[in-house]
Amino acid sequence: MTSAPITAFNPPGASWPGLSQGTMLRGSGIFLLTGHVGVDAQGEPVTSSLEDQIVALFENLRNTLKAGGLGFEHVGRLTAFVTDSDPAMIDTLRRVRARYLNPDAPPASVLVQVVALYDPRLRIEIEAIGVVP
Repeated sequence: MTSAPITAFNPPGASWPGLSQGTMLRGSGIFLLTGHVGVDAQGEPVTSSLEDQIVALFENLRNTLKAGGLGFEHVGRLTAFVTDSDPAMIDTLRRVRARYLNPDAPPASVLVQVVALYDPRLRIEIEAIGVVP
């Protein structure tokens, strides 16, 4: 019997039944990250400010990347789903992204406005594709 072509990665405290935070596709060099949101260690949405929610989201992305042995320098694409695309959202997202991503080699990115996320307190969700060196 051969080993499974997919390896699941879940940082401590981030497991949800039936969902992997990240999956490594064996032999492909691809690490897929599920949609991440700005929740705290108990899984509750961070609601103190939009910036705090986006920072929590990027920290959660960092934790999943780390679980797979990667960092933000390995991210080739980000897809952001936002509940509004007003200037405050865009400016805050850009400002926080700049703290985590290499400005000289940022990943390809897409921003999609959606009607809602799974919890009305959440305003943004980001999924990513990483490249395994």
